[in-house]
Amino acid sequence: MNIFVSIKTTNKVMNRIDRLFGILLLLQTRKYTNADRIADQYQISIRTVYRDIRALCEQGIPISFEPAKGYFIVQGYFLPPISFNSDEANALLIMEKLVAGFTDQSITTHYNTALNKVKAVLKHNQKEKLEFLDNNIKLQLPESIKNEFEYLSVLQQTISAQHIIEIAYSNYNQENSNRQVEPIGLVFYAFNWHLIAWCHLRLEYRDFRVSRIVKVRNLEIPFKKTPHLSLNDYMKSLPVNY
Repeated sequence: MNIFVSIKTTNKVMNRIDRLFGILLLLQTRKYTNADRIADQYQISIRTVYRDIRALCEQGIPISFEPAKGYFIVQGYFLPPISFNSDEANALLIMEKLVAGFTDQSITTHYNTALNKVKAVLKHNQKEKLEFLDNNIKLQLPESIKNEFEYLSVLQQTISAQHIIEIAYSNYNQENSNRQVEPIGLVFYAFNWHLIAWCHLRLEYRDFRVSRIVKVRNLEIPFKKTPHLSLNDYMKSLPVNY
């Protein structure tokens, strides 16, 4: 056999193995994943998606399908611990700098905990290189960007749980107020995080800059207003496009 044909065939097989593993990871990151999303992610045809899903099922992976929603892994299945290559670990490291600069103390703490779990499974030489790289990546931000608050994590939780929250808020004129709001999303624009929420006091959607939130309390009460405006639609009305 021609050696170049052999190498090409081997690469093709390895590429498919990598793609099957990637599809399995993608399925584990979402409740449902449709065939179009998988096809777009790996630049393959829908027919190839069907073949790959069938191949995973033949290997004992419990994948099921729900019409109008997509594929999902049956609850209870867990992928064994995986390893990270150096490029993946480096990408996570540079994200650590961005997380520290553009989020808040709550998210930074959670991210650092997650990153430490990644570092724990790295090989010794990978850890040495990562530590060297860590000392040689810096992030310099303008003084106008301040992240001395710690509410992003709890706001994420209430958005996903669709719970009403009570916030103590200090506006631009340093006027204080207490509001009960229904948080629909977080947007980072004009170099600040903003909570977009339906305000029970004003009976309209309002934009609350997170750095001006003094206190947050999850009332654990389900949203009263349904359905809500999508965050994408609200963003069309933002005063700036960055």
